[in-house]
Amino acid sequence: AMVGASANEVRPSFFVMKYLIDKGYRVIPVNPGQAGKDILGQKVFARLADIPEAIDMVDVFRASEAVPAIVDEVLTLTPLPKVIWTQLTVRHDEAARKAEAAGIQVVMN
Repeated sequence: AMVGASANEVRPSFFVMKYLIDKGYRVIPVNPGQAGKDILGQKVFARLADIPEAIDMVDVFRASEAVPAIVDEVLTLTPLPKVIWTQLTVRHDEAARKAEAAGIQVVMN
């Protein structure tokens, strides 16, 4: 799942999503402002909890201050994703420790 996925072709999340899809990965976009629409042919969900299938990895394209709330949402999922990956410059060490304590691998910045 990609939190902060954008329909704007100049945004980094858009071209990373396109790259991953082109390489054969399934990417589920999460963006409350685009919920119900499609980005790159994929249905957009408002929240991680709205996705009706297990999520392997959560890729975060949001500001660092948004990471704690995203981790809290991730920790409500069943099963838990295996990985949380934040993009360059996105870092929140306390949230990372919380996710790691729950057994989730975290890659930040």
